[in-house]
Amino acid sequence: MPNPATIAIDGPVAVGKSAIGSLLAQRLGYRFLDTGAMYRALTWLALELGIDLEDEKALEELALGANIELAAEAVMVAGRDVTGDIRGEEVERGVSLVAKVAGVRRALVAKQQQLAQGGQVVMAGRDIGTVVLPHAELKLYLAASPEERARRRHLESVQRGEKAHYEQVLAELKRRDKIDSERALAPLQPAPDAKVIDTDGLNIEQVLAEIMGIIGGC
Repeated sequence: MPNPATIAIDGPVAVGKSAIGSLLAQRLGYRFLDTGAMYRALTWLALELGIDLEDEKALEELALGANIELAAEAVMVAGRDVTGDIRGEEVERGVSLVAKVAGVRRALVAKQQQLAQGGQVVMAGRDIGTVVLPHAELKLYLAASPEERARRRHLESVQRGEKAHYEQVLAELKRRDKIDSERALAPLQPAPDAKVIDTDGLNIEQVLAEIMGIIGGC
């Protein structure tokens, strides 16, 4: 049987959606779209413009007019490469506040659905299987304990030469989990028909192998 034309990957922060989704797309010859990068880019833009991240109306207007592009290896805002900027600490703290705004989500979901047209796409985020691509042919939900995810995020920070304390990383991760899972619109949760993969104790290649096994059985 042919491979699923659209693959949705959901899961909490720091579970590895982007890394695994990118590798999966390469393996299949598909496009990879990281929707989290779009919310990060919008957060970065709001901070650059001095917009209060609690001002929902201003954030909605910004989302409707923002020129955000997801290239193969880059995230562009109005033609500027912000790939590195959107991984900064201030964006990290603010992105869940921006992403919970209903108007922001409506605006970006419409853009994400447009990007997915034509199929042969792997899309990763928090609400892909439940909202953005509810009819995706394959829905995956990656899970891992907060402690495991904090360990991974802490290691990434240390490897980049940043000062990071594990307990602070864990606390921030739990804060974002709470915001993502309790927001009124499109809360983080597996789609009813999603294949849930517990990634605790697994490396990226092992998770990818499990996904390829699922695809092979479709």
